[in-house]
Amino acid sequence: MLFERQKRLLALLDALGGNISALDFQKLLFLYCSKSEEEPSYEFVPYRFGCFSFTSYADKHRLIERGLLADDERNWKLTDAGKKAATVTWVTRTTMKQFAQTHDSLRGNQLVAHTYRQSPYYAIRSEMAPRLLAKDPRALAAIEASRPPPARAGICTIGYEGRSLENYLNILIKQSITLLCDVRRNPLSRKYGFSKSTLSKSCGHIGIRYEHLPELGIAPEERRELNTQEDYDALFAVYERDSLPGQTGALRLIKSWVDEGHHVALTCFEHLPCQCHRHCVANALEKLFGPALEPRHL
Repeated sequence: MLFERQKRLLALLDALGGNISALDFQKLLFLYCSKSEEEPSYEFVPYRFGCFSFTSYADKHRLIERGLLADDERNWKLTDAGKKAATVTWVTRTTMKQFAQTHDSLRGNQLVAHTYRQSPYYAIRSEMAPRLLAKDPRALAAIEASRPPPARAGICTIGYEGRSLENYLNILIKQSITLLCDVRRNPLSRKYGFSKSTLSKSCGHIGIRYEHLPELGIAPEERRELNTQEDYDALFAVYERDSLPGQTGALRLIKSWVDEGHHVALTCFEHLPCQCHRHCVANALEKLFGPALEPRHL
């Protein structure tokens, strides 16, 4: 059983000829998702060669395992089985064919430069932009204007509930976060991208330092039967009374990161800070070190 986004990925690859370089396909997938879909199948982050979707590459590995794509690191290549699995509606297939025809002559550096001009934010970390756009100062200026300004050192909090990995990372980038502090006891997730290994690597790829402080987490067994806000409030009251007072070392470590100039984001699962212990950690930092560490909640 394939996800709808995976079917669309296969169908787009088919419309583009079934065999295309990794760099070209990533740019064409970005253009298709951003220009031709009301709800993009894939989201992207600014990366060393421009727009990049971690999720699309995770899907590529899954599709290779299922024999729907060829095992080729440099190219995206559809197999016969993959072509049969590319089942989308007639309207979607027609849109993809029109997209493929419109972009048929765009490949290589010309395609990359085109995506940079279309969406300069996604080129803010590009290693190629200065060379490809050397004769286009207006495009380079647009990229520079899209770069988020440095933030003051301080604390904020963010949950990943309801967010894709790319959406989450873009929030961190746009808020100029320099260090992500994971305060989960067990940093595992069934949601792609948010287990410790993948999240830390993804952060590293976009220039954000990842740290994990499990001692600030709450044990899973203590988080059961949380049905109302009152249940959460009772849990956090116990956490603030029994756990946080013994974690001054971890709190001082976070303070030291801020002193080094970092804009630190405390992260856990829940979307609402009032339903996540990260707000307790943030409040403890403010109480311990003063209003300079007053948190913001993203």
